[in-house]
Amino acid sequence: MNLRNQDSVNFKLLILTLLLSLVPAFSQDDLDLKIGQMIMVSFAPGTDFEDTLYYDIEHRNLGGVILFSYNLHDPVQIINLTSNLQNSATVPLLIATDQEGGYVARLDENNGFAETHSAYQLGTVIDNEDSTRSQANMMAQWLFDSGINTNLAPVVDVNVNPSSPAIGYHERSFSADPLKVFNHADWFISEFDYYNLISTLKHFPGHGSAEQDSHLGFTDITTTWSDSELLPYSGLISAGYSDMIMVGHLYNANLDSIHPASLSENVITDLLRDSLGFQGVVTSDAMFMRAITDNYSFEEAIVLAINAGTDLLLYTSNEYNGSSLVAEVTSVIRNSIDNGVISQYQIEESYQRIMALKTKITGLASKTEKSIPEAFSLHIYPNPFNITTNIEININQAGSAEMEIYDVRGKRLYSTRYSWLSVGKHTVAFDAGNLASGIYFVKLEVAGFPQIRKMTLIK
Repeated sequence: MNLRNQDSVNFKLLILTLLLSLVPAFSQDDLDLKIGQMIMVSFAPGTDFEDTLYYDIEHRNLGGVILFSYNLHDPVQIINLTSNLQNSATVPLLIATDQEGGYVARLDENNGFAETHSAYQLGTVIDNEDSTRSQANMMAQWLFDSGINTNLAPVVDVNVNPSSPAIGYHERSFSADPLKVFNHADWFISEFDYYNLISTLKHFPGHGSAEQDSHLGFTDITTTWSDSELLPYSGLISAGYSDMIMVGHLYNANLDSIHPASLSENVITDLLRDSLGFQGVVTSDAMFMRAITDNYSFEEAIVLAINAGTDLLLYTSNEYNGSSLVAEVTSVIRNSIDNGVISQYQIEESYQRIMALKTKITGLASKTEKSIPEAFSLHIYPNPFNITTNIEININQAGSAEMEIYDVRGKRLYSTRYSWLSVGKHTVAFDAGNLASGIYFVKLEVAGFPQIRKMTLIK
């Protein structure tokens, strides 16, 4: 069994200093910007709201964008789209899609890629580690090359009901055996980890037994669900999984007699976080699914989801009542905080988890600072800059040094090594004339201690 070898809680504490260097330290007046990081939207191309999307990214600190097949036409168009989105962002965006394989695969033979096996074919028909890894690696490379850094997959629902309209019917589950689901999901995730891509387990606490589709309405799994459907989650979390978990709009009266899982503190906070020990980001399923909209108002669903412990609200639109959905969601959350309905502490916790997750998509999460070193300080000025800037190193403890520069996808663009730097100030002039506008990261390591700073190129 090939389990992922990741750090979890201690790792998150170690990278807290890095997080503060990656993004501005927001004051209370910047609460709206923190809220923006908690929102992910899609957009319909060819509408006025495509322009609004960029305004939301630039001025409302939108945290993520989800891309569907209608956004993805061919490899060149996709690269241009994702580059434009990232270059508009101050904080790196989560750019997501659903790339499960088979029926749910946004990159496929219709937009310049290839047909893929379904999860059921991989986990039940073929049931071979090499086959699952091979397809997952191929799809991960597609996403990486396309600038998509977040996969809303794999599905770890157990195939309890092969006719389940949203899961079994479309062959989205690896197997009816929870252990096989765990194994294939573990192999799948590890191939995406190789490219520093974010994975998402879905749909907690398990959609595989459902007789309804939550896209279409209320979905009750009270009499069909069993504890065994938690085994893939508990196994992966125990093995160190800490990316994202999507909670389904699934009602189980034995877990919460009032609310569906996606709006339930019993399910998200008590079960997923406290009992199973998940430390990563919790994302909702699409908030405009009828399981939610038929039963809750726009405002009520937002408040319940956040108070339940949801970090990231996912919407399959960026428009609401003729205006920016991001602005509307932000207004609901801010007003709820002002009225004491949502705790600002909840926003802070979600923001920190999201920023911790985003270190992965820079490609720098495994190169994090070991401590807060006193050996040197690193400054960049001017920043933002046009073409040239200065990287200033103030050395308090002489030693060897290495400087590297990365883009937002973790690609190393520049590297130089100094056999010895003496105590004092050293300035390196950096010329970005051959680079596109966007966000870049400078990593400097002196005497075994690294620091990372963000710089923004604007041409």
